[in-house]
Amino acid sequence: MLERWNPIHILILAFLLMMLGVILPFLMVIHVLESTFFLNFFAYGSSTLGFMLGIAGVALHWRGGKK
Repeated sequence: MLERWNPIHILILAFLLMMLGVILPFLMVIHVLESTFFLNFFAYGSSTLGFMLGIAGVALHWRGGKK
């Protein structure tokens, strides 16, 4: 499925998800957002998904240059 996507777009999405995983906990710490189970889980999940997509995007970008 990821092979149809441009690797640069995957890396941009990964970066945005990882930034969301950093910004949400920061906003919870400074009490702008209320810390809830769902929000904590969402922040962790977006950070983890962003990390995995980043690895996949780098692998696809690296593999695409070898052709």
